[in-house]
Amino acid sequence: MPEDNQTELRGTVDSVLFTNPENGYTVLVLEQEDGQQHTVTGCLPFASPGERITAVGGWIHHAAYGRQFKADYARRSVPEGADAIYEYLASHIIRGIGPATAAMIVEKFGDSSLEVIEEHPELLAKLRGISFSKAQDISRCYRQQMGLRRLMELLSRYNIRPVHAMALYRLYGEEARDRVRENPYLLAGDSVGASFEEADNLAIQLGFDADAPERVSAAIQFELLHNLGNGHSFIPREKLIAATAQLIEVDAGTVEECLEVLEESRDVVTETVAGRQACYLLRVWEAEQYTAKRLLAMAEAEPSGEADTAAALARAAGETGIRYSPLQERALALAASRQLLVLTGGPGTGKTTTLRGILTMFHRQGRNTILCAPTGRAAKRMTELTGCEAYTVHRLLGASIREDGAGVVFTKDEDEPLECDAVILDECSMVDILLISALLRAMPPEAKLVLVGDGDQLPSVGPGNFFQELIRSGVAETVALTEIFRQSAGSRIILCAHQINRGEMPPLRENTGDLFFLRRKPRDIPDTIVGLCRDRLPGKMGIPPEDIQVLSPTRLYEAGTGNLNALLQNALNPKSEEKGERLFGDRVFRVGDRVMQVRNNYDIPWQAPFPVPGMTDASGKPLLVKGTGIFNGDIGVIRALDPRSERLTVDFDGRLAQYTPDMLYELEHAYAITVHKAQGSEYRAVILALGKLPPALISRALLYTGVTRARELLILVGEEETAARMVASQRQAGRYTGLRWRLNEGAVAAL
Repeated sequence: MPEDNQTELRGTVDSVLFTNPENGYTVLVLEQEDGQQHTVTGCLPFASPGERITAVGGWIHHAAYGRQFKADYARRSVPEGADAIYEYLASHIIRGIGPATAAMIVEKFGDSSLEVIEEHPELLAKLRGISFSKAQDISRCYRQQMGLRRLMELLSRYNIRPVHAMALYRLYGEEARDRVRENPYLLAGDSVGASFEEADNLAIQLGFDADAPERVSAAIQFELLHNLGNGHSFIPREKLIAATAQLIEVDAGTVEECLEVLEESRDVVTETVAGRQACYLLRVWEAEQYTAKRLLAMAEAEPSGEADTAAALARAAGETGIRYSPLQERALALAASRQLLVLTGGPGTGKTTTLRGILTMFHRQGRNTILCAPTGRAAKRMTELTGCEAYTVHRLLGASIREDGAGVVFTKDEDEPLECDAVILDECSMVDILLISALLRAMPPEAKLVLVGDGDQLPSVGPGNFFQELIRSGVAETVALTEIFRQSAGSRIILCAHQINRGEMPPLRENTGDLFFLRRKPRDIPDTIVGLCRDRLPGKMGIPPEDIQVLSPTRLYEAGTGNLNALLQNALNPKSEEKGERLFGDRVFRVGDRVMQVRNNYDIPWQAPFPVPGMTDASGKPLLVKGTGIFNGDIGVIRALDPRSERLTVDFDGRLAQYTPDMLYELEHAYAITVHKAQGSEYRAVILALGKLPPALISRALLYTGVTRARELLILVGEEETAARMVASQRQAGRYTGLRWRLNEGAVAAL
């Protein structure tokens, strides 16, 4: 039955206007018994004229087409009667059948035509023009479609979204319906993406016991997977058992028994780490082990080329025209002689200058050097600062989704390594244990690695605390730049950042130079920020809205990104008849909106808007740069909305990607973004909201990270007391991770 806020719409499919075969998103016209026709949108794969559908969802208003019905799920039945079956088959819904073949089949088999196609393809082969092989292909195609539809019918009874049925069917094919009946918790795996709650509700309704092994095992793995997002590489065994028992309300003994089974199958790895029984997901344990092994090997490698270091330094200084400080010279010398170097420091301390010097020196030595960063914006900034192309780590390694959907695979690895002699990785504080492990696997054994970052910024969103743990372990040669250079000493942004980092409250009320503080009560922060973006900065300082980035530590409250985005969208890109828009939940995506990708999508295709001048492809057509993958944190602008297919075209810094309506959960408005999402990026002007915050976000590292995102202008809007509390708080949520212990103890098992 539909939920209280949902309605049902019954009818027969009159026509299909658009369908996406990859994800099942469909736009169709449904005709009711009284003759009324309505446009219906939703995940309705293989919909065809003649079939009856009961769509469950709600009415929405489309900017171009008016009232439409958005189906959350649907109950579907195959056509009945010769006329309806003919219309269905003649629509080309089954590969190999068109109008002429459909007429021949229906004339011969009448109301039994679909049963013959599914169960007796040998009878089809007796018809003129249909070989036995073709009959088998037709039957196979129909069975595949019906298998998916029956799976969707099963899941729709329990309000499971159709997109999860698509994922299950891609994994298990015709067995998917039986597999999910046997173990509903397949839904909650990495490969399908439903929540544990959705899978658990289905299991309970299918009659699974509260202490069923499938349920308990799924809950254990859910706890481990969920806590990767909290930065934990492992969970102590006793805590994992207690948390799982509380989650599904079973006794600890039952959880422990299921955990032992998972340990035997190696789905969970338990190891004593620093005196604690640590439970890892297998892939995270392998990543931590491998990372420690490679880093130790690189750190312990014998120095090389020490005799040439002085000459290399002199050449680098001569080519760059820069007089390096003693610490910078030490960094260049270590880069020349060591396989592994860590370079860290705050803003204005010369990290970029040192990085350029290392790069120049490597080039002079004939080293093929790759530059990379964890995000697209960080890679773009690295390119701008060095003049050499930098890649995202994902793009560099050729990331894609595994065939079973469970995680990511990389083209580049030990078997197909990168062709390079050195790698320089920037913004290392953002790199989690899974990503650094993948990069290390792809590096040739003798290649140099220079790790650059600011160890005082927020740690990675993903599991582990790789950069800080490596620095604290002391196993790698590390240069920490501390001197603020003269050209940066005049910047109040930089001075303020260093004061915050030392735990000193900066003098915010000076309001000079490149830093201003506007004291506002929380309720007044949003109006002030809107006025700054729409009027004051563009009008008085010549800074256009597209060069301004609003940041907030939180998504919540008046000064959180949720409320600010709604207000800034209305102020900077208001509703207009000339602009297409698409409603998605409680959000409206409009042409001209600034948006952010909020999850890694390795498969979404993109292409440059213009061909490469003077170049053509094999067929002689102008060559367009193309690729795949839009990643978490990429910011773009909606350039177009196709009114028929409702596809959005988003421009991510010259990469045009298209989004069907069911993909819009991957996008959020980005007029205002959280400080976490801004990490690794730099903006001409930053407005940082300091309103009401949850206790977990009262953090010096968070304020420091936000302040250091501004290049030319920083405006803090809010309460001075909030800033003071953040400066005073060295609170940083602890993370369960074993990398530092492995590095210091040399505790690396054979993989």
